[in-house]
Amino acid sequence: MSKVIKSEGQWKEELTPEQFKVLRQKGTERPWSHDTKSGGEGIYKCAGCGLELFASDTKFDSGTGWPSFTQPIDDHVKTEADSTFGMKRTEVLCAQCNSHLGHVFPDGPGPTGLRYCMNGVALKFEEKSVEAPPQLQKATFGAGCFWGVEAAFRQIKGVYQTAVGYAGGTLDNPTYKDVCNGNTGHAEVVQVVFDPTQVSYAQLLEVFWNKHNPTTRNRQGFDSGYQYRSVIFFHTPEQQKEALKTKSALEESGRWKAPIVTEISAASTFYRAEERHQQYLEKHGRAACNL
Repeated sequence: MSKVIKSEGQWKEELTPEQFKVLRQKGTERPWSHDTKSGGEGIYKCAGCGLELFASDTKFDSGTGWPSFTQPIDDHVKTEADSTFGMKRTEVLCAQCNSHLGHVFPDGPGPTGLRYCMNGVALKFEEKSVEAPPQLQKATFGAGCFWGVEAAFRQIKGVYQTAVGYAGGTLDNPTYKDVCNGNTGHAEVVQVVFDPTQVSYAQLLEVFWNKHNPTTRNRQGFDSGYQYRSVIFFHTPEQQKEALKTKSALEESGRWKAPIVTEISAASTFYRAEERHQQYLEKHGRAACNL
């Protein structure tokens, strides 16, 4: 594996405050602050660099309040002696980015007899993927801050997957900081993968129109800037036709007194946003972001 080396300033930008405290400052989260029960089948990865660390079938309920595993994947973790707080312990770190994960103790179940006691915030779970139905389609919308927009679409039956990111600009592989500077031309968008046999594109458009104010140019609530513009990126001629149709119907309805300024453009390259922005509200225990 290739090592991941970043400055502490870079880590601080990319991680949440809680992740930074644990991963980079060797902190410990409160017990029971993250789910410790076994979920579905999959892999637990380093929240810092994404390296695969533990398989779900090695996870067990230790009763301690922290996620526990009997063994790591290959040599993807490393250990060091830890004598902080006057105790002799064995620290566990990610072998790729040297982030602090937790400690290992010799009181686990078989077959190893070890208990890798990890901080939940230091891990991200990736469920084993299932084969996607062949009829899935994509839709891309920009309606202000992408956190709340993603949360709205994730509640729709028939939506298979969502991701927040950037589209419509000129800079390749932009970061959140780049886009916030307002010089990239990108909009904050949500890409929706949906099953048209369960939810139509017209129904997704209805969610889009209802989620924001399409008459405020480059502004939604307290968020202002070109990156917050109202925009529909269509992926097919059929989507373009439906978007124009619903926009026209909304204008004729008189619901909004001011003109609708929503852009309708052909889909361009979608750049997935940093992991900390994906399903942001769910990660922070919030279901919606309404002003």
